[in-house]
Amino acid sequence: MYKIVITILVSLFVSFSAFSMKVFDMEEICDPGTLQIKVLQDWHRVQGPIETRQKLVSINVGDLWPGQEYRIPVRMVVPANRKAKGFHLTGGSSPSRLQKDARPNPTERELIQGGVGLVITVVQEPGTYGQRALSQAAEKRFAETLNPRVKIQYWAWPATLMRAITTAYAEKDHFEKGKVAASGGSKNGASPSMAIIHDERMTAVHATVSPIWDSPLRLNDEDAWKELRAQPGKRGGFTGGHFGPNFNEDVLDAGGTWKDLQHFARDISDHVFISRNLKALRKRGVDMLFHPGPHDFVAFDMAWGGKHHPTIPVYLGANTGHGKRGHPKTERDQQNKSGFMLKHFFPDETKGELLAPPQVKSERKGKTLNVSVSFAPDSGEESGRIWWIFDRAPDGSPNYITEMIPDNQTMEMKRTGNQWSATIKLDPKAKRIDFFSNHRKTLRYKESPYRTYMSSPYTRIILAKQ
Repeated sequence: MYKIVITILVSLFVSFSAFSMKVFDMEEICDPGTLQIKVLQDWHRVQGPIETRQKLVSINVGDLWPGQEYRIPVRMVVPANRKAKGFHLTGGSSPSRLQKDARPNPTERELIQGGVGLVITVVQEPGTYGQRALSQAAEKRFAETLNPRVKIQYWAWPATLMRAITTAYAEKDHFEKGKVAASGGSKNGASPSMAIIHDERMTAVHATVSPIWDSPLRLNDEDAWKELRAQPGKRGGFTGGHFGPNFNEDVLDAGGTWKDLQHFARDISDHVFISRNLKALRKRGVDMLFHPGPHDFVAFDMAWGGKHHPTIPVYLGANTGHGKRGHPKTERDQQNKSGFMLKHFFPDETKGELLAPPQVKSERKGKTLNVSVSFAPDSGEESGRIWWIFDRAPDGSPNYITEMIPDNQTMEMKRTGNQWSATIKLDPKAKRIDFFSNHRKTLRYKESPYRTYMSSPYTRIILAKQ
């Protein structure tokens, strides 16, 4: 009996003390000998607007748990007549689409013409591609153990991208070491945002609607979560993506506690959030630009992020997020990523510099709020528009996500030197106001213009006692 009790206690300890476990073994990640490459399509020439050479392989990312191999496809694209130096990396494809030769878009063609390759893989939810049993088994194991290695989102997503880098650089006749810039949206934005923390081969990340900040909700603050759950609205309106997290009830049902959840969140945060690694990333010279989407279920901590990490570069499209097209007066930023990538790979050939996050100040004067946004001298910003919303619903609640900025709560800002200003008429009944501004700057690559954008930090001002 005594031995049985000890065994159970040890088992529980292992289950809920996996927090200190090393999430990534970078030696293994970077070892091409562990890839177990299966060639699906060998190197071949592909005609089109630009001629390329391409190869498709299947690789082993690693074992989610002993005996459970996790494999993904990787397509590599290089210039037709030379090695690629570095590459653009994305997980934004599907297994079926990767079976077909890649058709580079205009920006990708510019990269290839400049000698940069493309590496395309699949950052996936296994259940999406017919592996529902694997997804369910992984979620069950995670709820019972809090082991990040079996959590698809915490381990397999970033590991997929890092292993794709190893795959490309194993092709020494086709790739040479250079810059590696990753981009994508949703899970394809979250995965490079995590991978770049661990993999020093990566030099830039452009991520849309991905988690950035280690806010209290993301760290499983029990009081914050209880307050959130008390908010009216559809139960499924808030999930927080996989970085909310949305798995706390599953862990509690499996026998875990809030203390376990908090311990895990604190430990995993260093592996997940840009905010925890900003100093190190900047020391490495990493280029970053994020599009959180201020009305998205993943970006539920905008005010916290703006207050605590105002120097993280973000572009906030008003009323944007998963499935949201944005306010009609929101400038379309399709060129933002293109300008970012071209500037990163070809800095000497791109005229102009990307805007850096500005400083924001505000002062209440009676029934108005005066806001000023300041850039460094000669930054070259070309426009300024401010957006605001009164008494926004609590962070992460269903209404927080669905309440859009009204048409009459935006205006163009006035420019004086390197400062943009606006005067907002306050709602006399409002207890708080959230606001941010957007600014445009045009870069030129080979004389072609690329509009890029930067926002002021998302700011919340308390107007009256809560």
